[in-house]
Amino acid sequence: MNAPLPKQFMLLNGKPVMMHTINSFVSSPQKPEIVVVLNEQYFDIWKQLCEEHQFTTPYQLVAGGKTRFESVKNALNIINEVSVIAIHDAVRPLITTAIITKAYEQALADGNAVVAVPSKDSVRLQKVNENSQSLNRSEIFLVQTPQTFQSAILKKAYEQEYSETFTDDASVVERSGVSIHLLTGDPDNFKITFPSDLWMAELLLNKKSR
Repeated sequence: MNAPLPKQFMLLNGKPVMMHTINSFVSSPQKPEIVVVLNEQYFDIWKQLCEEHQFTTPYQLVAGGKTRFESVKNALNIINEVSVIAIHDAVRPLITTAIITKAYEQALADGNAVVAVPSKDSVRLQKVNENSQSLNRSEIFLVQTPQTFQSAILKKAYEQEYSETFTDDASVVERSGVSIHLLTGDPDNFKITFPSDLWMAELLLNKKSR
């Protein structure tokens, strides 16, 4: 983002991106308890932002690790009750309460629910020192979050040793021998990565508010 602050703290329609994200979850019928996982050096910045924006939603704050795997594991360590756990990127503020509800319901019934959208573009696979090859676009899905799991399944999966192949929670759970169930997502549930994403998110929020 070429900005001094991490993107989850950047303002979107007047308040930090992450507050929009959290509000989506607390506005859902499930009203889950919120665990915020942050690099410990940003604790004070987050608390200051909460004061400035009068953000009073209850949450537990957990120090993140060097990898996504470590960060999720740190959060799981404070969850002791049998539950359904949704893991979501702080910088996907346009997640809808409808998808959140479906994710919890599917995970409760089937063990897990991983939000994904079908690829709109043609896809090619490029391996090192090999020619690229076309893949069947109808079989390609782009994974989003939330990734939602029954707590027993998720906790058991995170007992494994870390692997560089663990790119998300679904890959960790799949390695433990559990089949992953996809849930149709929403193209608007994109991850804010570039400045243009922030502008687009603002346009979509304004459209929804109207």
